Amino acid sequence: MSNKLVAENVQLRDRLVGLLAEAQRNQQIMRRHQAFDLKFIGASGLRDLIESIFDTLSESSQLDVVTLCLIDGEYDIRRIMADLALDPAEFQNLLFIDREGELGALLPRLKSPVLGRFNATLHAAIFPAQVLTPSSVAVVPLMRHGALIGCLSLGSLHDSRFAGGMATDFIEHLGSIIAICLENVINNERLKRIGLTDSLTGVNNRRYLERRLLEEIGRTRRHECSLSCMYIDIDYFKKINDSVGHQGGDEVLQEVAKRIKTELRLSDALGRFGGEEFVVLLIDAQLPHALVVAERIRNGIAQLPVVLTCAEPVTVTVSIGVTELGPGDRMQSIEKIAQQLIARADAALYEAKENGRNQVVAARIAKN
Repeated sequence: MSNKLVAENVQLRDRLVGLLAEAQRNQQIMRRHQAFDLKFIGASGLRDLIESIFDTLSESSQLDVVTLCLIDGEYDIRRIMADLALDPAEFQNLLFIDREGELGALLPRLKSPVLGRFNATLHAAIFPAQVLTPSSVAVVPLMRHGALIGCLSLGSLHDSRFAGGMATDFIEHLGSIIAICLENVINNERLKRIGLTDSLTGVNNRRYLERRLLEEIGRTRRHECSLSCMYIDIDYFKKINDSVGHQGGDEVLQEVAKRIKTELRLSDALGRFGGEEFVVLLIDAQLPHALVVAERIRNGIAQLPVVLTCAEPVTVTVSIGVTELGPGDRMQSIEKIAQQLIARADAALYEAKENGRNQVVAARIAKN
């Protein structure tokens, strides 16, 4: 056989080996795609999805840091997290911004993945001080229905891990899957909330509050933290209804709920308990702090008349009863504690009304 034919055979064999190796690499990539897709799509809820994004990507892709930045101008996602009792401190790599402009100079480039060396000016919003600073990064835009909902940021301590000009098919696909899964789990949580929300005021309903109260009492037992409760009632609401009509009465309820909400943290829970009554759970709050918040609520409602669409502005006041978990509460069943907590707050509310209304009264708590 001539030297020429031998050389051609060697070249063909080398090419075949190269093609087989490329096929094996492509197969591995496809398997990784499928594994990631199944992991994210199979997430049972928001916590599961967030943990999958951070843990799966970090381990499987050998990344040193992963952050997820979500645009949440209406605080919708953060409220869902609060309702699910998801502590933001657990997810330091989960970031929120109120508007896409907070991404600064990075925003105009997020039409596609942005790869390159870490630049503090460009990447500070998505790799803040509390997370590890990478050497090279890949920032993947998360798009839904033509709108940017956030970005997934992958970081490595190796300068050459992410460089401009690299193929981005895999991370673009990853971004698409994560964006879809985020939208799905958030929409599912919204659907769950529909049955737990008061349709008139937009705050939680009694069913939600009763369920949340049991969860929070259980949490206080596990972590030995505080829990306070306030029972709020609009003074002389029947007279208000009679004077301004039911539409005016509905507007008063909506405005009172709004003013209560402005004095609360995202972690707190507000619900309409029935008629003109509201209940608030103040998480990790002892009685002195709860009394300060209650007084702010009372003053915020009494200070300014409620403006109505079909009647003259009306002055509204509320009476508030406040209590906290006492030492003796922790020895009983969770259901019994919940009943007693609400009953004590209700008794303090009754006392506030008996004493002249438009005031805050703290419940008397047994020492043992």
